[in-house]
Amino acid sequence: MKRPYDQETVDIDNEQVAYFVGTEVECTPQKGKKTLFVVGVQEADEIMQIAALQGCKHIYLGANMSYQPNEAYDSMVFPLLSEGYWVTLDFDIKHVEWVLESGYTEHNRFIPMVSAKVPYIEQLGYNACLKIDDKDFDATNPGVWVHKIHDLKKEERFTHWSKYTTDEIISLDNIAK
Repeated sequence: MKRPYDQETVDIDNEQVAYFVGTEVECTPQKGKKTLFVVGVQEADEIMQIAALQGCKHIYLGANMSYQPNEAYDSMVFPLLSEGYWVTLDFDIKHVEWVLESGYTEHNRFIPMVSAKVPYIEQLGYNACLKIDDKDFDATNPGVWVHKIHDLKKEERFTHWSKYTTDEIISLDNIAK
């Protein structure tokens, strides 16, 4: 996958960018805030050092679809939350239970970004629905919620891909070790 940044376009499958900074453009509680985006697992001290240098109070973990369930995230999420940062964790919908069991959601400044991939959404047509279901019949939720996809696609909730192209890659060469 090619990912455009302010300085260049990077093939993130072949070249790893660990950090980049930009404005949160997605419709989260931190929309419009200067944000440090973190790809994969990094050291919490390094994250906080970069966030301080960049003036970021919001940290977005799992950027570039990099999240995989791993206890190493505990060593990032909990220290960041305890230092007063807002922390978003972007994870695939299949990892909801893992994130819940981690205890992250017990913190008010934690934003779970549940990513439900729906390719070719425009081709599904006007009658397509999204069902927010449970893992089994009457298992953990009181029922199910069904939304017409067309109704979910409101302009004020949409972020065009072009909004992601102004993020600035942070070079670790500029960070004092």
